[in-house]
Amino acid sequence: MAKIKVLLVEDSTVAINIYEKMLSSSSHIKVIGKAKNGKEGLALVAQLKPNVICTDLQMPEMDGLEFTKQVMAKYPTPILVLSNAVQKSDVDNIYKVMKAGAVDVMPKPQTASSGNSDSMQNELIVKIRFLATKKVQPIPLD
Repeated sequence: MAKIKVLLVEDSTVAINIYEKMLSSSSHIKVIGKAKNGKEGLALVAQLKPNVICTDLQMPEMDGLEFTKQVMAKYPTPILVLSNAVQKSDVDNIYKVMKAGAVDVMPKPQTASSGNSDSMQNELIVKIRFLATKKVQPIPLD
């Protein structure tokens, strides 16, 4: 079976490295690209054609919300928003990214040392494998 191709869009090098390490622990997933903001990410989506995109919300140049809108308009791809701005209390942010076309959201781990990294890794891998099975429809920019 072909590996699920994942693009990571995140301005924190530390976070990118953590996600990549978590995802590479799965034999089903391959990280095919990394971008530091939505603008770089958009260029990579066109070039790499990932199966799933993981993006942060708060980034310079083009944030995750605008990035999600652009991807869904031009290259509809299942998107998982991995961000500090999608905790359970951030209903407004969650609503906006879901409306823009993100398929799922997941709060960033608060600290890597909190002992939750295994469960977070499992959750992330399960979400990516699930998202890879989803077909998403284009959402025109308004």
